[in-house]
Formats: sequence, C-alpha cells, structure tokens
Amino acid sequence: MQRWPHAHGGPLGAGDFRHTPEDFRVTELMDFVPEGHGEHQWLWVEKRGLTTDDLCRELAGLCEVAPRDIGVAGLKDKQAITQQWVSVWLPGREAPQDLSDALAEKGVRVLASVRHPRKLKRGVHRGNRFALRVSGEAVAHPEFEVRWQTLIRDGVPNYFGPQRFGHQGHNLGRARAVLVRGWRKRDDRSGMLLSTARSFLFNEVLAARLKANCWATALSGEVFALNGTGSRFVTDGSESAETLAQRLASGDIHPTGPLWGTGRAEAHAQVAQLEQVLATRWPQLCEGLEKAGVKAERRPLRLMPGKPRLEWDITPEQAKTEGGEASVWLHFDLPRGSFATGLLRELIAHPLL
Repeated sequence: MQRWPHAHGGPLGAGDFRHTPEDFRVTELMDFVPEGHGEHQWLWVEKRGLTTDDLCRELAGLCEVAPRDIGVAGLKDKQAITQQWVSVWLPGREAPQDLSDALAEKGVRVLASVRHPRKLKRGVHRGNRFALRVSGEAVAHPEFEVRWQTLIRDGVPNYFGPQRFGHQGHNLGRARAVLVRGWRKRDDRSGMLLSTARSFLFNEVLAARLKANCWATALSGEVFALNGTGSRFVTDGSESAETLAQRLASGDIHPTGPLWGTGRAEAHAQVAQLEQVLATRWPQLCEGLEKAGVKAERRPLRLMPGKPRLEWDITPEQAKTEGGEASVWLHFDLPRGSFATGLLRELIAHPLL
C-alpha cells in the first residue's frame, strides 16, 4: 500500500505491530444473537495462528460435513487472536462430543455453542473491534498522540488493505490475466480475483482524490454514504453546500468511490469524470469486470474509527528511564470490509503497510 498516498502527512517513523499474535486482537461485532434452536450449530470461537479458511476446513472434517455447510460472517487474520461466529449445518444431529477438545488441539477455543435456524452468511456482521499493540520509533515521537487524535477526528482513507492483494501484490497480476482471458467461475471459485481487481481500482480513485485534496470534501455529482450504515444518497440541491460541508466535517457522511462493475450511473458530473479515467487507464480490468457481470457498488472513501481509545503500555518517558521500547495499545471499532492497516499506515512505517 506504500504506493498510495497518505492523508495526514505520512507515518511518524518506523513501527512494529503484530510482533506476536497476542499483540493483534480482533472481535467480531454482531447486531443479533442465535435463537437457541434450529438445524445449524453456531460456535463462538477464539482462534490463534489459523486463517478463517483453515478453521472452516478443520471444522468440516471434524463434523463430517461438506465445506459448503460451514458459514462465517467474515475472514479474520491468521497472526492474531480473533473471536468470531462460525456455523455448521447439522440437521437432526448434534456436534461431536469431543469437538471442543479436537479444535483446542488446532489452536481454537470454543467459547459458546448455540443453535440457530439459518446458516451464517458472509457480511452479516456489523464490524470488528480491534486491540492492537504498537511499538517502535513512531510511538516515541512527540506528536504520536496528536496524530492519533487527528485520525479520530478527521478519519483515514478507507483503502483496501495489502492482504487483499496477496503476497507482494501477486493477486493483481493473476486477476488481470483472468480478466483479459475472460473470467470463468472455475478459475476463481471464491471470486477473490474479481474482488482484487475491484479493490485496486477503488484504491486508485481514492489515491487520485487524496492527491487532489478532495477525498473528504464534496464534488459535484457526489454519492454520499451515511456513516456506519449502508445507506447512500446523491446530492439533489435540497441541502446547501454549507450543510453538506458541516456534515462532512462532523463525520456524519462520506464521499464514496466505485467498486467497478455494470451499471455505474449513480455518480455524475465531476465525480463521474474522475472515475471514468479508470476506464482509460485500466481498460482490461474495467472491461473484464463488466464482462464478468459484476454489479457496480459504492464504498466510502473515508473511515471513522469507532470507540477509539489509546492506552500506554510503556510510555516514551518510561522507556527512557527504565529501558526498553515505548509501546501503546490502540482500541477501535471498524465497520465490516474495512482494514485496520488503513489506520496504522497513517501512524507507522512498516513493510506490510
């Protein structure tokens, strides 16, 4: 992600995060709880050192079900301590008695087990709660807390994180090859390569608006997203420019960028012209996505961390007098589909950011 610009002057110095899985904690946030009955066994689990796909494969094998019978709301990091719901379709039977013990051997703790009538679907969670331990020279910078407060007040660019593009960005090359040839389901069963291409194009639009200093201001033809919801609206003249500016400044609304696909008519005027540049610059990606039949969507350009809190582990002053390295815990909530790396890259320089 280093090729895309920052919003607040760039990182304050080198930093480290996720030194151990215990330094990176993620808890899934849901707006509902399982009903206590039904054909699906929902498990609230805590995993360490496993991807969500790893977890699903282990669970399918232990419960003797097909992978399609496993449901998750979202994918969680491997090098982290993460808590999330996962469902298993078990009509007319119970989960194996030794399931918790068998999962524990794989680094998974079952914290709760409840029945529910329906499979857990992707994207039904509200978001994720993060607790990250960060250290390094950036943390010792005298402006670190000031920068943190700036990010909380003004938000950060809602980039798709580097994990979306694979090791050294190799997924983008794979996506381009598939789209040039003509996307086929058998070549990309999970749709990962389509998602990679759309993520790249979105980041390109966001980067262009950052360079033009209009990523958090209103252009003509803007499509706005209401903060914390999936609702969008296009300016129709019913609100004055001053009112829109106030709502933007307060974080109530955000400009949006395109998730490329068919039916892109939502934006117009300046915004449509800016986004259409993508079709000229990256025609193979744009045309390939349209031919694949992907439906166009919108995504907020700005991300506002919720429930932010900074908690010093070792202050810079303590590090100077007692030895060691300054470190801090950053606590915040993010909506689903957003990446903690978007916030971290505005604070610290790190090879993975």
